[in-house]
Amino acid sequence: MSKQSIHWLTPVAPSLPPRGPEPPSCQRRHTLPASEFRCLTPQDATSAFEIEREAFISVSGMCPLYLHEIQHFLTLCPELSLGWFQEGRLVAFIIGSLWDEERLTQESLTLHRPGGHTAHLHVLAVHHNFRQEGKGSVLLWRYLGHLGSQPTVRRVVLMCEDPLVPFYQRFGFSPVGPCAVTVGPLTFTELQCSLQGQAASRRNSC
Repeated sequence: MSKQSIHWLTPVAPSLPPRGPEPPSCQRRHTLPASEFRCLTPQDATSAFEIEREAFISVSGMCPLYLHEIQHFLTLCPELSLGWFQEGRLVAFIIGSLWDEERLTQESLTLHRPGGHTAHLHVLAVHHNFRQEGKGSVLLWRYLGHLGSQPTVRRVVLMCEDPLVPFYQRFGFSPVGPCAVTVGPLTFTELQCSLQGQAASRRNSC
Protein backbone atom coordinates (compact mmCIF):
# COMPACT_ATOMS: atom_id res chain seq x y z
CA MET A 1 0.00 0.00 0.00
CA SER A 2 1.44 3.34 -0.96
CA LYS A 3 0.59 6.79 0.35
CA GLN A 4 0.75 9.79 -1.98
CA SER A 5 2.04 13.09 -0.55
CA ILE A 6 1.15 16.47 -2.12
CA HIS A 7 3.44 19.43 -1.41
CA TRP A 8 1.53 22.69 -1.75
CA LEU A 9 3.34 25.45 -3.70
CA THR A 10 0.59 28.07 -3.26
CA PRO A 11 -2.28 28.44 -0.81
CA VAL A 12 -4.69 27.62 -3.63
CA ALA A 13 -5.28 23.95 -4.27
CA PRO A 14 -4.24 23.00 -7.79
CA SER A 15 -6.71 21.54 -10.20
CA LEU A 16 -5.76 17.92 -10.63
CA PRO A 17 -6.92 15.73 -13.49
CA PRO A 18 -9.31 12.91 -12.62
CA ARG A 19 -7.44 9.91 -11.28
CA GLY A 20 -7.80 6.61 -13.01
CA PRO A 21 -7.96 3.32 -11.17
CA GLU A 22 -4.84 2.57 -9.16
CA PRO A 23 -2.80 -0.51 -10.02
CA PRO A 24 -3.27 -3.39 -7.56
CA SER A 25 0.10 -2.66 -5.94
CA CYS A 26 -1.08 0.85 -4.99
CA GLN A 27 -4.62 0.06 -3.92
CA ARG A 28 -5.50 0.27 -0.24
CA ARG A 29 -6.07 -3.14 1.24
CA HIS A 30 -8.93 -3.78 3.61
CA THR A 31 -8.27 -7.51 3.91
CA LEU A 32 -6.60 -9.58 6.59
CA PRO A 33 -2.88 -10.37 6.30
CA ALA A 34 -2.23 -13.00 3.64
CA SER A 35 -0.13 -15.06 6.04
CA GLU A 36 0.31 -14.65 9.79
CA PHE A 37 1.89 -16.66 12.60
CA ARG A 38 0.67 -15.98 16.13
CA CYS A 39 -0.09 -17.68 19.42
CA LEU A 40 -3.56 -19.14 19.67
CA THR A 41 -6.27 -17.89 22.02
CA PRO A 42 -9.22 -19.74 23.56
CA GLN A 43 -11.33 -18.25 20.76
CA ASP A 44 -9.31 -20.33 18.28
CA ALA A 45 -10.06 -23.60 20.08
CA THR A 46 -13.01 -24.67 17.94
CA SER A 47 -11.16 -24.09 14.66
CA ALA A 48 -8.15 -26.00 16.00
CA PHE A 49 -10.28 -28.92 17.13
CA GLU A 50 -12.01 -29.19 13.75
CA ILE A 51 -8.62 -29.48 12.04
CA GLU A 52 -7.37 -31.97 14.61
CA ARG A 53 -10.50 -34.09 14.55
CA GLU A 54 -10.36 -34.52 10.78
CA ALA A 55 -6.61 -35.26 10.85
CA PHE A 56 -6.56 -37.81 13.67
CA ILE A 57 -9.97 -39.40 14.16
CA SER A 58 -10.10 -40.48 10.51
CA VAL A 59 -6.78 -42.32 11.03
CA SER A 60 -6.65 -43.55 14.62
CA GLY A 61 -10.16 -42.95 15.93
CA MET A 62 -9.00 -40.55 18.67
CA CYS A 63 -7.48 -37.09 19.10
CA PRO A 64 -4.38 -36.02 21.05
CA LEU A 65 -6.47 -33.21 22.55
CA TYR A 66 -10.22 -32.82 22.69
CA LEU A 67 -12.01 -29.49 22.59
CA HIS A 68 -12.13 -28.92 26.35
CA GLU A 69 -8.44 -29.81 26.62
CA ILE A 70 -7.51 -27.38 23.84
CA GLN A 71 -9.48 -24.65 25.62
CA HIS A 72 -7.73 -25.61 28.87
CA PHE A 73 -4.21 -25.24 27.47
CA LEU A 74 -4.99 -22.11 25.45
CA THR A 75 -6.29 -20.51 28.65
CA LEU A 76 -3.35 -21.55 30.84
CA CYS A 77 -0.40 -21.29 28.43
CA PRO A 78 -1.27 -19.69 25.07
CA GLU A 79 2.39 -18.65 24.70
CA LEU A 80 3.25 -22.33 24.15
CA SER A 81 1.04 -22.52 21.06
CA LEU A 82 1.50 -21.28 17.52
CA GLY A 83 -1.00 -20.99 14.70
CA TRP A 84 -0.55 -20.32 11.00
CA PHE A 85 -3.34 -18.16 9.60
CA GLN A 86 -3.94 -17.39 5.94
CA GLU A 87 -6.32 -14.47 5.34
CA GLY A 88 -7.66 -14.97 8.85
CA ARG A 89 -8.22 -18.71 8.51
CA LEU A 90 -6.37 -21.17 10.72
CA VAL A 91 -4.56 -23.66 8.47
CA ALA A 92 -2.07 -25.29 10.86
CA PHE A 93 -1.24 -25.18 14.56
CA ILE A 94 0.83 -26.56 17.41
CA ILE A 95 -0.22 -26.68 21.06
CA GLY A 96 2.18 -27.31 23.95
CA SER A 97 2.41 -27.02 27.72
CA LEU A 98 5.18 -27.07 30.33
CA TRP A 99 6.33 -30.26 32.03
CA ASP A 100 8.71 -30.70 34.96
CA GLU A 101 9.81 -34.34 34.80
CA GLU A 102 12.49 -36.08 32.75
CA ARG A 103 10.02 -38.36 30.93
CA LEU A 104 6.40 -38.05 29.95
CA THR A 105 3.73 -39.73 32.06
CA GLN A 106 -0.01 -40.20 31.68
CA GLU A 107 -0.47 -36.99 33.69
CA SER A 108 1.51 -35.00 31.12
CA LEU A 109 -1.38 -35.37 28.66
CA THR A 110 -3.58 -33.00 30.64
CA LEU A 111 -1.33 -30.97 32.98
CA HIS A 112 0.52 -27.68 32.59
CA ARG A 113 3.25 -27.21 35.19
CA PRO A 114 4.42 -23.57 35.10
CA GLY A 115 7.63 -24.33 37.00
CA GLY A 116 8.83 -26.75 34.34
CA HIS A 117 11.63 -26.13 31.84
CA THR A 118 10.39 -28.65 29.27
CA ALA A 119 7.82 -27.86 26.60
CA HIS A 120 5.59 -30.83 25.87
CA LEU A 121 4.38 -30.63 22.27
CA HIS A 122 0.91 -32.17 22.39
CA VAL A 123 -0.23 -31.83 18.81
CA LEU A 124 0.79 -30.57 15.38
CA ALA A 125 -2.02 -30.57 12.83
CA VAL A 126 -2.54 -29.15 9.33
CA HIS A 127 -5.90 -28.49 7.65
CA HIS A 128 -6.63 -31.16 5.04
CA ASN A 129 -6.81 -28.58 2.23
CA PHE A 130 -3.23 -27.49 2.92
CA ARG A 131 -1.41 -30.79 3.38
CA GLN A 132 1.48 -31.98 1.24
CA GLU A 133 2.68 -28.35 1.00
CA GLY A 134 5.36 -28.49 3.69
CA LYS A 135 3.33 -26.40 6.12
CA GLY A 136 3.90 -28.76 9.02
CA SER A 137 7.67 -28.47 8.57
CA VAL A 138 7.61 -24.67 8.30
CA LEU A 139 5.39 -24.37 11.36
CA LEU A 140 7.55 -26.70 13.44
CA TRP A 141 10.72 -24.71 12.61
CA ARG A 142 8.95 -21.51 13.61
CA TYR A 143 7.61 -23.09 16.79
CA LEU A 144 11.06 -24.22 17.88
CA GLY A 145 12.35 -20.71 17.23
CA HIS A 146 9.42 -19.30 19.20
CA LEU A 147 10.22 -21.55 22.16
CA GLY A 148 13.89 -20.64 21.90
CA SER A 149 12.98 -17.03 22.65
CA GLN A 150 11.53 -18.09 26.02
CA PRO A 151 14.46 -18.31 28.46
CA THR A 152 12.80 -20.75 30.85
CA VAL A 153 12.19 -23.40 28.15
CA ARG A 154 15.28 -25.57 27.70
CA ARG A 155 14.04 -28.55 25.73
CA VAL A 156 11.02 -29.94 23.89
CA VAL A 157 9.55 -33.41 24.24
CA LEU A 158 6.84 -35.22 22.33
CA MET A 159 5.52 -38.68 21.71
CA CYS A 160 4.57 -40.08 18.33
CA GLU A 161 3.94 -43.35 16.56
CA ASP A 162 6.96 -45.03 15.01
CA PRO A 163 6.30 -44.02 11.36
CA LEU A 164 6.58 -40.33 12.35
CA VAL A 165 9.93 -40.64 14.14
CA PRO A 166 12.03 -39.83 11.00
CA PHE A 167 10.00 -36.66 10.41
CA TYR A 168 10.84 -35.28 13.85
CA GLN A 169 14.46 -36.39 13.65
CA ARG A 170 14.90 -33.93 10.77
CA PHE A 171 14.30 -31.15 13.29
CA GLY A 172 16.82 -32.29 15.86
CA PHE A 173 14.62 -34.62 17.93
CA SER A 174 16.20 -37.80 19.25
CA PRO A 175 14.33 -40.91 20.42
CA VAL A 176 14.73 -41.63 24.13
CA GLY A 177 12.84 -44.93 24.11
CA PRO A 178 9.30 -46.25 24.37
CA CYS A 179 6.93 -43.76 25.97
CA ALA A 180 5.23 -44.73 29.23
CA VAL A 181 2.02 -43.13 27.91
CA THR A 182 -0.50 -45.25 26.06
CA VAL A 183 -3.77 -44.13 24.50
CA GLY A 184 -6.14 -47.03 24.06
CA PRO A 185 -4.30 -49.65 21.98
CA LEU A 186 -1.74 -47.11 20.68
CA THR A 187 1.88 -47.07 21.84
CA PHE A 188 4.42 -44.32 21.19
CA THR A 189 8.08 -43.46 20.98
CA GLU A 190 9.21 -40.53 23.13
CA LEU A 191 11.54 -37.95 21.56
CA GLN A 192 13.33 -34.90 22.92
CA CYS A 193 15.12 -31.90 21.44
CA SER A 194 17.50 -29.47 23.09
CA LEU A 195 16.58 -25.94 22.12
CA GLN A 196 20.23 -24.97 22.33
CA GLY A 197 21.16 -27.60 19.78
CA GLN A 198 18.17 -26.67 17.67
CA ALA A 199 19.33 -23.07 17.37
CA ALA A 200 22.68 -24.27 16.01
CA SER A 201 20.94 -26.59 13.56
CA ARG A 202 18.81 -23.74 12.22
CA ARG A 203 21.90 -21.57 11.70
CA ASN A 204 23.64 -24.36 9.78
CA SER A 205 20.60 -24.93 7.56
CA CYS A 206 20.40 -21.31 6.43
